[in-house]
Formats: sequence, C-alpha cells, structure tokens
Amino acid sequence: MKTVAMIPARYAASRFPGKLMQDLRGKPVIVRTYEAALNTGLFDEVLVVTDSEQIAEVIRQAGGRVIMSREQHETGSDRIAEAVSDIEVDIVVNVQGDEPFTEGESLKKLIDVFREDPREEIDLASLMTEISDPEEIRNPNTVKVITDRQGFALYFSRAPIPYQRAESPRAVYYKHKGVYAFRKRALLDFRRLPIQPLEAVEKIEAIRYLEYGKKIKMVATRVTGIEIDTPEDLERAKAAWT
Repeated sequence: MKTVAMIPARYAASRFPGKLMQDLRGKPVIVRTYEAALNTGLFDEVLVVTDSEQIAEVIRQAGGRVIMSREQHETGSDRIAEAVSDIEVDIVVNVQGDEPFTEGESLKKLIDVFREDPREEIDLASLMTEISDPEEIRNPNTVKVITDRQGFALYFSRAPIPYQRAESPRAVYYKHKGVYAFRKRALLDFRRLPIQPLEAVEKIEAIRYLEYGKKIKMVATRVTGIEIDTPEDLERAKAAWT
C-alpha cells in the first residue's frame, strides 16, 4: 500500500498572511512541518504542494520535493487532488502546513484505518480530539464533529454540536483536526464534485464528502499540538519548541 504525505501550502492566509514563512526557532514554519512529517518514517514520500515560489524555494533548500499548483484552489483537498492525479499512490495523507508539531502516533492510526479495511469501504479518515473548554466549544474557528457508534462522521459544524439541551447527560465535544488520509479515488472525486449548500454555509470542506455519501472514519487522539493560525499561536509554538 503506497502511502504519501502531501502538505498543501499557500502563502496567503486570511488571519495570518505569510504564516508558513514565519520563523520558528531558526526555520520557517513550513520547513518545520515538512521535517516533522518526514521524521515520522511512515511515508514512501513527503511532498509539499504550493502556489508560492517562496515556499517552494525553502522546501527545495531543505532537500524536499515540491509540486507547483497550476490552478487556484479553494481548499487543501482541491490542491492535493490536482497534485495527486498523475501520481501512482494508494493512500494520501494531508498534513496541514501550519502544524509543525505533527507526530507519528496519530498519523499511523489514520493509515491503519485503511490497512484494516480490506473491502475498501472507507473513503477517508481524519483526526478528532476531545475538548471541554466552553470558549473553544463556542468558538466558530473550532470545527466540531459528531459521529455514529462506529466512529463514522455524521456532521461537522462551527456551531457547538451536540446542543446541550439539559444538564444531564453531559455532552461530549470533539474538535476536528484538519488532518486527513484519503484513498486516491476519494480525492479525485472531491475535485470534480461541485460544492453543495451545507459546505457553502459552514465553509468546511469535509462536509462535501458527507453530502456525496462518502464514509469518513474519525480517529480519536489525545495529541493536540499547536496549529499556527495567528501571531499568538506562533509565540506559543516558539515557547513550546525544544
């Protein structure tokens, strides 16, 4: 089962433009993320997919392989779907470029989903982590997910789901971490399928898979890491880096 990691990396970012090129203890954030993915030892290859020559150059200097996007893309899935179309691969793991604390334990759990699915019924897998901070639960920048009893995603939302109607039983909330593992065909399907209303309203790309009947297996992890979405996140990352 050939498995590659793809790191979609665009220079523009609405909340923190150029964040992937910010210095994190001597190297750009995107280089730290690339090296973290490489160091897991889980992949046949690690690729960075970008539309930025600036990002491409620092990855090449770090000894990495870059695929330049030829088109403009709304989502990371679209970007890597274009890149993977001509590559012979079974499983593609989408590692977010702003997660320099990417680690192997959680990624191995995602890959194992497909090793344990001989009938190839699962289209993609993704990570979730339990959250309890009321502010984070209410925060629309934190995407929440609910699953069925087998761990398959039912819905993703920026709203607090499930809704706590009464004091008992207490609701359990899970944050969706934007790390995916796909079968190649699921990625190619994603690229050709138009956006539907729920994805358009929530601005969550994972919903497109659900709207077209794809099966998403959610994998719980206790590893939270630090996603660099704001300058404050970068300072937290610098303080945590060892």
